[in-house]
Amino acid sequence: MQTKESRGLVLFNRNYREDDKLVKIFTETAGKRMFFVKHISHSKLASVIQPLTLADFFMKINDSGLSYIDDVKEVQTFKTINADIFRLSYASYIVALADAAIEDGRHDAPLFAFLVKTLELMEQGLDYEILTNIFEIQILDRFGIQLNFHDCALCHCAGLPFDFSYKYSGLLCPQHYEKDSYRSHLDPNVPYLLDRFQSISFEDLQTISVKPEMKQRLRRFIDGIYDNYLGLHLRSKKFIDDLSKWGDIMK
Repeated sequence: MQTKESRGLVLFNRNYREDDKLVKIFTETAGKRMFFVKHISHSKLASVIQPLTLADFFMKINDSGLSYIDDVKEVQTFKTINADIFRLSYASYIVALADAAIEDGRHDAPLFAFLVKTLELMEQGLDYEILTNIFEIQILDRFGIQLNFHDCALCHCAGLPFDFSYKYSGLLCPQHYEKDSYRSHLDPNVPYLLDRFQSISFEDLQTISVKPEMKQRLRRFIDGIYDNYLGLHLRSKKFIDDLSKWGDIMK
């Protein structure tokens, strides 16, 4: 086993035997790993292995089996996220997306940083729905999907009222609309925003303001992208879809 210290984000935990836990942690330097924690009811790790907990972990890494946690420091929880079921549901979804995007044990420090930064911005109060949209669009390449929302797939002109074509896996300008009779018929602001989302840097992001009706159009289109290109159906996403039906009652 290798001994390592690394920042890590707890993805989930589950029971294992009577008083033990299996904990999945996305670490910055060793990728996603499953850790075994024995006698959890008497362990100082009990509060640390909760989902959406960020900490510096001292670990024993086993490449052929379960790994172990020796100690932790600098524990950080996302109190604002955990206090709001809406914010929490979206945070849980992007965590599940990151989990699905890479294999266990694969090192991906940029994805780790992107996930943590997204959660930090949600914690600061930025629009969690739009942050989720940005995360969904920018993580597509981890699934091997590369879509161009910047220019026409046929003539490469830019700055026009585009529509999206699944036939060409990209945008069509008005001159080429007739090339796909089944094009998406989008509000042109949708591909415009997706082009911004694809290249935006969270380091420069201070505020987000998108009208509710535009959020709904973005949500429908991004759902279509994920259904058509990935066929990915996460339980956390279904919870968000259900939340939109009865969430107004809670609000």
